[in-house]
Amino acid sequence: MTDVLRRGRAALAFSFFAQGVAFALLVTRIPAIQNRYGVSDALLPAFLAAVPILAGVGSVCTEQLVKKVPPSLVLRWSQPVVLLALLGVGAGEQMVVLGVALAAFGMAVGALDASMNMLGVSLQRVYGRSIMLGFHAVYSLGGIAGASLAWVGAHWDLALLVSYLPVVVVLLPAVLIGSRWYVDAGPEAEKKADAVPAGAGGAVAFKLLLPLCLVMCFAYIGDSTVSNWSAKYLQDVLGSSEQLATVPYNVYMVTTLLGRSIGDFGVRRFGAAAVVRAGALVAAVGFAVVAGAPGAWVGMLGFTLLGLGLCVLVPQTFAAAGRLFPGASDAAVARLNIFNYVGFLIGSPLVGAVGDLWSYRGAMLIPMALVLVTLVYARSFETEPDRYGGGHERPRTADVGRGSNGL
Repeated sequence: MTDVLRRGRAALAFSFFAQGVAFALLVTRIPAIQNRYGVSDALLPAFLAAVPILAGVGSVCTEQLVKKVPPSLVLRWSQPVVLLALLGVGAGEQMVVLGVALAAFGMAVGALDASMNMLGVSLQRVYGRSIMLGFHAVYSLGGIAGASLAWVGAHWDLALLVSYLPVVVVLLPAVLIGSRWYVDAGPEAEKKADAVPAGAGGAVAFKLLLPLCLVMCFAYIGDSTVSNWSAKYLQDVLGSSEQLATVPYNVYMVTTLLGRSIGDFGVRRFGAAAVVRAGALVAAVGFAVVAGAPGAWVGMLGFTLLGLGLCVLVPQTFAAAGRLFPGASDAAVARLNIFNYVGFLIGSPLVGAVGDLWSYRGAMLIPMALVLVTLVYARSFETEPDRYGGGHERPRTADVGRGSNGL
């Protein structure tokens, strides 16, 4: 079982990496996609909004699908669809092809995100200690790799197909081979655990899940604020050069990777609730620094803090849902995943509207306030609080032996 778990963990980590690469290659080449298909500035937001909306639909469908097939099977076939849809975006010429490719990408991404995190949550439960942040760290690494490849394509003025084809040729067979080692440690295995009262019945009570849904939404409002507005804010508000304005998002991605790489150790040492509280406070300070920055370099410091703070919230939210509903973690993760896309849809337009009506400095205070609300819901992240009260990781009795073998 030790070797099975290790292979399963490595295979799932590679899946997170591949998804990070694919998503970054899509979103960072949006201007090139717009030029290739002749999409107007007025029509572009509709295309961009369709992806997270359809991803939410895909996540809902996945909740129903995993009642009949294991999440590993959903992941095994949704990831190739994502990669082929990316290739379709690069290969097409007519706008209808772009619409079909983005629709397939969105639906498959929803199923992929949900099933990846389902496997991650259930695998963490079998391990008996925090490993979710590590998976999301690998996703961040994939995002950095994908953004770097996109920069190369843009710098050398490569056609989209030329940029995408080598990546798909490498990743597609790799994820199909890796999928042989996915580990389904889902509800049936989890029910053997000492059940938390909230989830013992095997059903998801939305009232109990709602605090985590709000935290997920607020985290992605913050994330979309950085990804969509950092360059414009640094250049237009803080007076940086065009070259310097491209740096904050890269810094944000790197610090996200660093924070997630060490985050699991923090959870094991101090507990999930403490790590989430610390992350929310650091992120709020980051937004405050950005809002009050007198110049570009101080603004850069703020975006650095944002990466370190926001990076822990999403992985721990998925993990908390798995602990809260041990007999129905797949359903809880699928529903929670929808609020990933809700936050993404709300964040950028909200900051833009407030920035236009008031000021962009003032707009940065909105995600700051929302992130601080996370502190109110921090108790939802405690590990089995009703039984242990301390919020620290407490492995199941059946898993203690596995933990002693170095897993």
